Amino acid sequence: MRLRPRHLRTRLTLWYVAVLASLLVLAWGGTCALLFLQLRNQLDHFAVQEIETVEGLFYFTPDGGLHMREDYHNHPESKDVIERYLEVLSADGAILLRNERLGSRTLDGEVFPGEGIGGYFQRTSRLSDGTPVRLVSRVHLLDGRRLLIRLAHSEEPLHSLLRELLLASLLVLPVVLATAGLAGYSLARRALNPIEQMARRAQEITPERLDARLPDDYTDNELRQLARVFNDTLARLERAFEQLRRFTADASHELRTPLAMIRSVGEVGLQKDGTRAEYRDIVGSMLEEVNRLTSLIDNLLTISRADSGHIQLHRSFVPVLALAREAAGLFEILLDEKGQRLTVEGDEGAMVEGDPVFLRQALVNVIHNAVKYSPAGGAIGVRVVRGEDGVVVEIQDNGPGIPVEDQPRVFDRFYRVDKARWRESGGAGLGLSIVKWAVEAHGGTVTLESGPNSGCTFRIHLPAATPPHVSKLT
Repeated sequence: MRLRPRHLRTRLTLWYVAVLASLLVLAWGGTCALLFLQLRNQLDHFAVQEIETVEGLFYFTPDGGLHMREDYHNHPESKDVIERYLEVLSADGAILLRNERLGSRTLDGEVFPGEGIGGYFQRTSRLSDGTPVRLVSRVHLLDGRRLLIRLAHSEEPLHSLLRELLLASLLVLPVVLATAGLAGYSLARRALNPIEQMARRAQEITPERLDARLPDDYTDNELRQLARVFNDTLARLERAFEQLRRFTADASHELRTPLAMIRSVGEVGLQKDGTRAEYRDIVGSMLEEVNRLTSLIDNLLTISRADSGHIQLHRSFVPVLALAREAAGLFEILLDEKGQRLTVEGDEGAMVEGDPVFLRQALVNVIHNAVKYSPAGGAIGVRVVRGEDGVVVEIQDNGPGIPVEDQPRVFDRFYRVDKARWRESGGAGLGLSIVKWAVEAHGGTVTLESGPNSGCTFRIHLPAATPPHVSKLT
């Protein structure tokens, strides 16, 4: 059995009605208590006034009996409407006088020490038959004798009034709560209607319709802010899905091409009887495609791990110039084949704190591009400079340069400036993407400066670092 309502507007309405009912009950209780106290204070005030009145009406008869004059009434029947209970006791507690209304009943039993001495003593009590009364006591001297006057009024009218208020409240409260519940339900439904519209619109958003957005034209600032937050999230998801689609399509294309080359070379080799040298060429071609495919897969894995945040950098203090020389040394054979000259120079003391493996990979990728696109006999320069704002590594070549319209996208994945020559150069458009990630992971930036037929200059900016032992010496 489901006890909790399914709809939020119903739960809000019930919560609102419950809170309202609690507040009404508390207000009713406080009002009744205050009214009861005020009415009881009035009874006390009347009782004090009547004690002061009856004190002057008592007299002793010659036989010692106590009586009260009734001749002060204008009409004989006036005494019949007086609702007080009156009892007078002697110092030893003997009953000297009771009015007709009290009859044979007693007021509060025996006299207790100090009762009525020094002022009026007020309290709630009951008659011997259980009638609740508000009692006032006072000691009075008459003809040298001490009398204890007890005067009380019934509290039954007060209790009757409270019962009538309770009955009226029980009749009115359900009507008030029902009206408040209907109004609260209508208000909650109206307040939640924009959220329901957002939910319906969100249900219509699918991977094929990520360009759809939630309405944000509400006058309520909180709902507008909620819609804008969801729309920003959808925009990020749309960009991520689009990037994933492009990445999947490009990766599939890049992986399919070398596999197709390997397959075609193998099929050609199987269709003819070749010499040993011809088979060596075929196997060499296939190995070349395998190497290209292996490099592509390694780059894809690096980018995938970088996107997922699974790559942990093992930081240490790295001398940048020594790292640049190490990276440049990998291209000695290729430089000799193309007759190129590569120079590495700069500040020996330039240090950064980072992972030498990925920093070296970034330098290798940039230098490889410089060697690959520089003409035979060209010159490539690597310079390390330490400035006030960090360490800068400049890699400059004298290749054909990159057109201005292509420069903003050279760091995008699978983007190649000269798509017609990519098979010849062996690139897949991932090298500079890895460079950008590696540099930014170390808190740096990489920029490009290039012009038509003026070569390229890549600048890698990294935060400078000082080893602890060096700072102590200085």
